[in-house]
Amino acid sequence: MHKLERKDLWSLEDYAQKRAVFREQVMAHKKNRDLQIGPHVHLLFEDRLSMQYQVQEMLRAERIFEAESIQDELNTYNALIPDGRNWKATMLIGFEDIAERQQALMKLIGIEDKTWVQVAGHDPVYAIADEDMARENADKTSAVHFLRFELTLVMIRALQAGADLNAGVRHANYNHSVTPVADALRAALLVDLD
Repeated sequence: MHKLERKDLWSLEDYAQKRAVFREQVMAHKKNRDLQIGPHVHLLFEDRLSMQYQVQEMLRAERIFEAESIQDELNTYNALIPDGRNWKATMLIGFEDIAERQQALMKLIGIEDKTWVQVAGHDPVYAIADEDMARENADKTSAVHFLRFELTLVMIRALQAGADLNAGVRHANYNHSVTPVADALRAALLVDLD
């Protein structure tokens, strides 16, 4: 998947005019890239379109228009675009009650490393997490993690041939799976692979 370049972005003025329609398009696109694992873990599989939206929103919110600052945003978000042999996902750990969330995040240290995808007939692939920075400490994990799942060529070919895709979390305090994932998600993720 090609990385984003400045030429792929709209100016702040152009984006202001296109934002409502573009946002609607991206939200519909994200619905097929969304995976709930158990009651509290949510994976959003990122791609070029979702990252274009994120960059445009950051430029808008921060009123960024200088070339160097735009490139900084591109460099940051391009890291979340899959490269044809992997999937990249934003992991969100959600609890509505703040006190419950604080307690849970203390019990879920390391959950990002226990998150997996599995092509039927192959071993699970565990996430490589938070390559940009540490998102947990000795007391608790973060509610947001960035994950990368590296697939082998054999796994990719199996998916392309119709193999099911499973996913889950195997953590001592959170053990849930989705077997198989929905067809719409599987189809969306196939587009990310060479």
